[in-house]
Amino acid sequence: MTETELLYTLALQHVPNIGDITAKKLIGHCGSAQAVFKEKKHKLSAIDGVGRVILDELFKTQNLKEAEQEIKFIQEHNIEVLFFKDDHYPEKLKHCIDGPILLFQSGNINLSAQPIVSIVGTRKITTNGMAFCESLVEALVPYNPIIVSGFAYGTDITAHKAALKHNLQTIGCLAHGLHTIYPKAHKRYMVDIEKNGGFLTDFWSSDTFNRNNFLKRNRVIAGLSEATIVIESAVKGGSLVTADIANSYNRDVFAVPGRTTDSQSVGCNNLIKHQKAHMLSTPLDVPYILNWQLEDYKKPAVQKQLFVELDATEKIIYNYLKENNQQLLDVIAINCQLPTFKVASVLLAMELKGLVRPLPGKLFEMI
Repeated sequence: MTETELLYTLALQHVPNIGDITAKKLIGHCGSAQAVFKEKKHKLSAIDGVGRVILDELFKTQNLKEAEQEIKFIQEHNIEVLFFKDDHYPEKLKHCIDGPILLFQSGNINLSAQPIVSIVGTRKITTNGMAFCESLVEALVPYNPIIVSGFAYGTDITAHKAALKHNLQTIGCLAHGLHTIYPKAHKRYMVDIEKNGGFLTDFWSSDTFNRNNFLKRNRVIAGLSEATIVIESAVKGGSLVTADIANSYNRDVFAVPGRTTDSQSVGCNNLIKHQKAHMLSTPLDVPYILNWQLEDYKKPAVQKQLFVELDATEKIIYNYLKENNQQLLDVIAINCQLPTFKVASVLLAMELKGLVRPLPGKLFEMI
C-alpha cells in the first residue's frame, strides 16, 4: 500500500459513523479509499447505508489532517499496517464482515501454516481455571498453535504466559492504540511477546480509551481464530461476547464446564446448556473436535522405543492400560485416581513417545 492510499484509508477508517462494513462498501464501490474522497456525493448516497450524516462527516478536511498525524506515529514507531485486501492480512479475519479495514501490528507475528486458537475468560480466574488453562496450552504444544488473547488480567495473561513458557507464538489483541499499554502491570511481558508473536489493534494512537473499546476488540480475537475457548466466566462478561461473535462467524467455541455453585462457571455452563459451545472436559477435546492431525503441522513421526523413561504418573497410566487394554479417558482418570486434564496431557506425551494411540470416542490403547 502506498503512503497516499494509506493516508486516505486511515481517513476513511476514522470518519465518525462509518464502521468497517460501510467502509468496505465504499471502497468496493469506488475501487479505493482515495477514490471514495474523489467521488461525487450524489453517487455515494446511492450506496446502501450511506446517508447525509455520513457524507457530511466524510468530506471534512480534518479527516485527512488527523490521518497525516497518525502516519507520522506509524512511521516513527515502525508499525506494520495490514490492509484488509492485502495478502498478509489475517486470512480468517478477511471472512468477517465487520473485520477492520486496517490493523496495526507490532512484533514478529507469522500467521502462516499454523492453527490459531483464542483463549478468553474472566479476569477473576480461579486457581482451577488457571491450572486448566496452563494444561490446555501444554497439551496443544505438539500442534504448534498460535495462542490469541486480549492481554488483560486473569485468563488472558495466563494464556499468554503459558504460550511463552512453551515457546508458542502468542498474539495480544489490544483495546487501544500501540502508543500505550493496558494494564500497565503487564508491560513487563511485552518484550517477550513481541519476540515470539506480537500485538494487533485497529485503534489509533489518538483514540480515547474507554470500556466500549473492549467490545470492539473482541471481534478481532474471535475473527483471527478457528476456535475460541472460554476457560471461566460469570453469568455476564466480555468473554461471552467474544463467544457470541465467534458463533456469528461460524467458528467453533469451547467452554470449560464447572460446578453449578461456582460463580465463575455460570457463563461457561450456560454456553454449553444452550448449545453455543462444545464442552471442553479435557485439553485433547480441542484437536479431536477440530480434527487436527499432527502430521499436518510437520511434526516428525514418533517410533516406539524399546526402553523409554517414564515419570511416576506415566508409569501409573502405562501399567493400567497394559492390564486393561482399550479404555476411555475418563475411566483411566477415575481408576488411576488422577485429574482428567492431567491424564489427557500425560497421554499426549505418551503418544508422542510411541507408547499409546488415541482411538475414536476418546479411547486409548497400548501400541
